Amino acid sequence: MLNLKNGNSPLFAVQCLWEGVRMLARPELRNYLLIPLFINMVLYTGGFVLGYHMVSALIHQFIPDWLSWLNWILWPLFFVSFLVAGFFSFALLANLIAAPYYSRLSAKTLALISGQPLPAAELAWDKVFFGELHRIGYLLLRLLPLLLLFAIPVVNLLAPLLWAGFAAWGMALEFMAYPLEQRGLAFAGQKQFLQQVRWGALSFGGLTSLGLTLPLVNLLIGQAAVIGATIYVYRLSAPATESAAGS
Repeated sequence: MLNLKNGNSPLFAVQCLWEGVRMLARPELRNYLLIPLFINMVLYTGGFVLGYHMVSALIHQFIPDWLSWLNWILWPLFFVSFLVAGFFSFALLANLIAAPYYSRLSAKTLALISGQPLPAAELAWDKVFFGELHRIGYLLLRLLPLLLLFAIPVVNLLAPLLWAGFAAWGMALEFMAYPLEQRGLAFAGQKQFLQQVRWGALSFGGLTSLGLTLPLVNLLIGQAAVIGATIYVYRLSAPATESAAGS
């Protein structure tokens, strides 16, 4: 049973994510970090190069020469929009490929922070993979209508903010899933849990989303988020005295 008393606190969520960052240096986790690191390097480097050329082409196509002075406004706007929308999409793809490794990372993290041995049997690969597909399907159904906001005058000025909120929720849903799956919660239960700790989840997901937009940081923020999410869920499930001692 999860104790949700602290879960809705943004400060608590941020502390857990920061502990996830710090635990990246733990030698016991090194073998669980390498493959996701390689996946992220390939996808985010390719995404950044592709996105730069796409944004440049869009600006040159839609902005006539006599309005070129607007570039100093439009470049940041387009760039932020791409970072939020583009890297969110690449994060979903990276998580789909890395899902089995993130599941193992979460299990190993739980063993370290709880002092308990690793479970004798890991979650089945197909269960982890199809769970990730379910989450991606849920997010894509809501992502596609948001794309239309960029085509609506005036409203498109608010689109980056709406995307940022959606990305925060999506990343919380993505990374909290691994420790919650370890507890036997299916997608419906995971979503209900996050709705009960909405502000904590949005804070956790928002910082993770921000990290995904930063070159170099995005190579390891996913692994840190898995570890941080595992700490977050464990602290909410541990007795009050144990949780306080670990914070």
